[in-house]
Amino acid sequence: MEKEWHTAYIALGSNMGDRMDHLSRALKLMDASEGCRVSRVSSIYETEPYGNTDQDRFLNGAAEVRTVLSPGALMNRLLEIEAELKRERTVHWGPRTIDLDILFYDDIVSSDPHVIIPHPGIQDRLFVLRPLCDIAPRYIHPLLKKQCDRIAESLKGEQEEPRRLEEGIDL
Repeated sequence: MEKEWHTAYIALGSNMGDRMDHLSRALKLMDASEGCRVSRVSSIYETEPYGNTDQDRFLNGAAEVRTVLSPGALMNRLLEIEAELKRERTVHWGPRTIDLDILFYDDIVSSDPHVIIPHPGIQDRLFVLRPLCDIAPRYIHPLLKKQCDRIAESLKGEQEEPRRLEEGIDL
């Protein structure tokens, strides 16, 4: 029986060490994972830290991933990639080599504590929305019933606009 392919949107962030290299390696590891293919990657943006602001600036991006993995299995794979890239979870919203989050998975809404979909707080985080809008501006948030670009537009003036970098990431 052939497995069904799904579309997931993944947020990426890094503010430790060689930030661009961490993002690039995470994307390559995702793409090399069984049952996962990175189909599109956003521009990379430099952003202020969120929550715990006494730390270095982040590089943030987003990726569209085609996958046969379930949301839980995809989350497990992302956690494995974070561990491979030496992510340490010592401080909430603290510095990290890599942060990988499932933003959306098809139109699924899930409150499973292991993988909440859509990711809570998307609508409040321009550093997530700006890269996501590069690859899926018209994607409709399944709970808010609004397009991502409209949600991002509603945050203009409330948060610092992420700075798009010239340098991108090629797979």
